[in-house]
Amino acid sequence: MTKAGAEKLREQLHELKSVERPRITAAIAEARAHGDLSENAEYHAAREQQSFMEGRINKIESTLADAQIIDVEKINEKDKVVFGATVTILNLETDKKVTYQIVGELEADIKIGLISIASPIARSLIGKQIEDIVDVNAPSGVVEYEIVDVSYV
Repeated sequence: MTKAGAEKLREQLHELKSVERPRITAAIAEARAHGDLSENAEYHAAREQQSFMEGRINKIESTLADAQIIDVEKINEKDKVVFGATVTILNLETDKKVTYQIVGELEADIKIGLISIASPIARSLIGKQIEDIVDVNAPSGVVEYEIVDVSYV
């Protein structure tokens, strides 16, 4: 996991524990005050939220406890693609460039250019260098990309 990804998880964990947990606890207390719990939809909804939130807290805590945190800025691989690299690739068919950072699975967010190390694109890029041509098995078939740039920021 990247250092930035671990920090985001820590922030999310803090938010869950300091804001969400008290909010849900208050909602449960309020629903209990309404009386009969067996037919109280608000109570059951709040308990379901609590269960989901506690599961998320446990998942984040175990992930952070087991994670190997990598400071991307300290990687010195020059032009080689490894975990944490920010890679600009050129689709050889469409001539379209796109930039991705290769991150851990929990950090991945394609909307902001973070792809999982387990994704087909990342697996194809790992170990390659600038100007290498890589074939990516996509749902629409094999797509050829050229690695245009590799950086560690």
